[in-house]
Amino acid sequence: MSEAGSPDDFCYRHPDRRSYILCQRCGRTICPECQTQAAVGVHCPECVREARASQPRVKRANPFRRTSGRPVVTLSIIALCALVFVADLVTGGRVNDALLYNPYFYTLSEPWRMLTAAFVHGGFLHVLLNMYSLYIFGSVLEQMLGRGRYLALYLISALGGSVAVLWLSPLTSVVGASGAIFGLFAAFFVIQRRLGVNNPQIVILLVINMAAGFFIPGISWQAHLGGAIVGAVVALIYMATRQPAQRVRQRLLMAGLVVALIAISVVRLFVPVA
Repeated sequence: MSEAGSPDDFCYRHPDRRSYILCQRCGRTICPECQTQAAVGVHCPECVREARASQPRVKRANPFRRTSGRPVVTLSIIALCALVFVADLVTGGRVNDALLYNPYFYTLSEPWRMLTAAFVHGGFLHVLLNMYSLYIFGSVLEQMLGRGRYLALYLISALGGSVAVLWLSPLTSVVGASGAIFGLFAAFFVIQRRLGVNNPQIVILLVINMAAGFFIPGISWQAHLGGAIVGAVVALIYMATRQPAQRVRQRLLMAGLVVALIAISVVRLFVPVA
């Protein structure tokens, strides 16, 4: 114990403030303003900084560079789908007719419809459910992957859904973002599994929605299946090339996937439609 009036009875950072509380680590006197509660006793500001600096840094679970701010790409896709839906109502279905995809009629003459169909919907409930699912999963994936990778995932999954329709149901006209959204579902599942996260809810969601396409008329399970497969492949590419030094390899693999989907589509054109 120090003598009354000793300099040791005053905060070492504020000499005009008397105190009898000592830092548990260094033993210096500190006033209430300078005290940080510890597991045992209190610590002074310098000891707190030293303790934080000596702690090992924890590696982030997310292997990608996060995108800060609002999910701009997801909100833009939702806004575009809403705008197309309203335009289709105003024009009496003409927008739908101009953007839908029918493999038999448009694969060779208007191949861009394999993507534009993902922005058209057949009714209010259809667009509402798809946009809700897109917002829930898209917002998370966009923040996780970054805007460029996320947009590539969405568009290539949509293309994968159209390719599956081309092969499995070539006489069917399809609209909707379901193929792309199933790609998001599958990609989210693959990324979580590769990070060691077990999420049975996403598996249940995938199974239920996939099964619905077999039992509910008007739902293209072919597009769901194709989108899910391609989305999973995209996620595997991302996880295998997540280091900055592998960026060129990632782009080459993504370009190769797109070329493969185009080649598969071209091959189908030479196969007679049953």
